Amino acid sequence: MRLSAYFLPTLRENPKEAQIVSHRLMLRAGMIQQSSAGIYSWLPLGHKVLRKIEQIVREEQDAAGAQEVLMPTIQSADLWRESGRYDDYGKEMLRIEDRHGRDMLYGPTNEELITDIFRTHVRSYKALPLMLYHIQWKFRDEVRPRFGVMRGREFLMKDNYSFDTTYEGAVDSYNKMFVAYLKTYARMGLSAIPMKADTGPIGGDLSHEFIVLADTGESGVFYDQAWENQDFANMNVNYADMDEVNGIVERYTSLYAATDEKHVPGEAPVPEENLKERRGIEVGQIFYFGTKYSEPLGATVSAPEGGDVPVHMGSYGVGVSRLVGAIIEASHDDKGIIWPEQVAPFTVGIANLKTDDAGCTEVCEDLYAKLSAAGIETLIDDRDERPGAKMANLDLIGVPWQILVGPRGLKSGVVEVKNRKSGDVEEMTPEAVLNRFAS
Repeated sequence: MRLSAYFLPTLRENPKEAQIVSHRLMLRAGMIQQSSAGIYSWLPLGHKVLRKIEQIVREEQDAAGAQEVLMPTIQSADLWRESGRYDDYGKEMLRIEDRHGRDMLYGPTNEELITDIFRTHVRSYKALPLMLYHIQWKFRDEVRPRFGVMRGREFLMKDNYSFDTTYEGAVDSYNKMFVAYLKTYARMGLSAIPMKADTGPIGGDLSHEFIVLADTGESGVFYDQAWENQDFANMNVNYADMDEVNGIVERYTSLYAATDEKHVPGEAPVPEENLKERRGIEVGQIFYFGTKYSEPLGATVSAPEGGDVPVHMGSYGVGVSRLVGAIIEASHDDKGIIWPEQVAPFTVGIANLKTDDAGCTEVCEDLYAKLSAAGIETLIDDRDERPGAKMANLDLIGVPWQILVGPRGLKSGVVEVKNRKSGDVEEMTPEAVLNRFAS
């Protein structure tokens, strides 16, 4: 993509309304524009990152055996009355009425709707286990929506719902998602630690929050240092082998991790020298809720021994749009965003430091054409701008690899290659650059 033609409305100064790092940098980097309180338009740069995160989430859900559906944003109030939640949900639910006087709502979550889909089409235990997920926009009318996409009113969410005949089967589905979540966040370059969460009035002990470590996080977390040495991104899992899946869950739930609300000083089963304290951001939660919805909505299947039984259900959420902000909170500096390569909008950025120099332009255009042809997402800054402004812009938007082409280096036959994360700069020939990135 040529920056001269790319819609990238960056800002030099921090917007006054932005209170946290991710909100400031997303506005400055031209990723989003506020439409109204807690509601944003996603501009090209932000949209690219959002879709990359969404695709990673989708791939790991598919790998774990879940099947994708797409449910509407607008739901009938009748289903929520049937479950008993319509009057109990509170003011966060945006209630509306259509032209025929029917009560509708903008979905804050989808338990009722997915249960209705299930009960309409599934009758036998032979169709189970079943996991259905969708990635869709949700709306919750927060009282004071602040902090950009970290706490907005409209947000993109992945919801997965599992259906099993027995509690034991539901635990298997839960554990598959536990493992899938470890892999999902690791693929985004995040250190995400599962921590046992409250289940509320439903009871039981099957709920975990996944917390991304970030110095600017909203809550304190304590964890075993061993969490920092795990490679979940490259973990191969056979989801058909439940012994393997359950073994992974047992291994990692045995490692200590707790939010500051649950941590009791001096009582953690970890040597003091191995106990780490950080800040963190919640980016997903998995939850078993049994027959809470299947019983009132009549979602039953025939049992092997005869008769009908309500299905056991679980819910597994990932805040897709929230993850964009969480990644920035976890990975930035005073110059701007530092994208992990897996989710970066562009892998390589080329800055022509002297656009009126024929040699610089020739090298830049050749690199751009060959990197693009090799499938490398490349942004070329071909604008007539100051070199300092171009380099600052690449730092702000967080391009992982930056190729700086100027007449001084070309006299020696080299360009500068900068790593955004480390700040290291290496002089290389254009041919060596192509060998590194395009071979």
